[in-house]
Amino acid sequence: MNQPIIDSHFHIWRQEDLPWLLGPMVPRIFGAYEPIRRDYPIEEFLDDQSRSGVEKAVYVQTNWAKEDFEKEVAWVQETADRTGWPHAIVGYADVSVEDVRPQLDRLKKYSLLRGVRMQLHWHDNPDYRFAPSAEQVLDPNVRKNVARLKEYGLSFDLQLFPAQMRDGAELVGENPETQFILTHTGMLTGTDPETVSAWEAGLRELAKHPNLNAKLSGLGTFVHRNDPELIDLVVSRAVAILGSDRLMFGSNFPIEKLWTDHFTLVTAFRDAIGKFDAPQQADMFHDTAARIYKPV
Repeated sequence: MNQPIIDSHFHIWRQEDLPWLLGPMVPRIFGAYEPIRRDYPIEEFLDDQSRSGVEKAVYVQTNWAKEDFEKEVAWVQETADRTGWPHAIVGYADVSVEDVRPQLDRLKKYSLLRGVRMQLHWHDNPDYRFAPSAEQVLDPNVRKNVARLKEYGLSFDLQLFPAQMRDGAELVGENPETQFILTHTGMLTGTDPETVSAWEAGLRELAKHPNLNAKLSGLGTFVHRNDPELIDLVVSRAVAILGSDRLMFGSNFPIEKLWTDHFTLVTAFRDAIGKFDAPQQADMFHDTAARIYKPV
């Protein structure tokens, strides 16, 4: 029997709320995105994943206008109250400001809120950049505000490239009471030996800290396809470095919908994860996400 899944990383959205889906096309690391420049409601997600064995799902913020950070969480909470999906929320908070607590105080009333994300990834390739600099992960305000998350019992979704992972490990190590979740398993950009080696070295730095977990998600981001060999590589190396009990599956839908369907994506992960024993499979498909995000 297939292991039931918690999808730890998916999005729903209304196009009208997303600056990057309005106006001129903005370069994104996942390539051309015309097919998803529209509403993606929970009903469509439920249809997309209907054959995949997903029993619960965690919504992750989608870069609404910064001033609408609460509006986003409120809308997702209302969606959950209406439909029963999603089962946990990772919202947005700007941890680069002087004091993030006024934002967190506004968000804490939403019962499904489990964590926040602010994307800190920077790359030599301008098309891959999101943060203003590679060093933002250790900006004094970022460090100060991430340290405040423990007061609210919130996790932090950490999005970095391998070259930033040493700094990321420092941030994680400073906050042992906070759970960090590495988005897209550290965003491996290629499979040449040098790139893979740098990625593995970064994961080893992060793995020194037991409060660091990672999502097996977004693996089509740079190849723009569902690639079972790449999925197998990332799963195998991540298990070797982090262990299965610190890994969780995430679909990254509807981004991955640009090149595959949900069932085909999950099948590739089932094949890669199926090489491990039943408890390890349960970790990656269900138990780690249940422990970190506590979906209702």
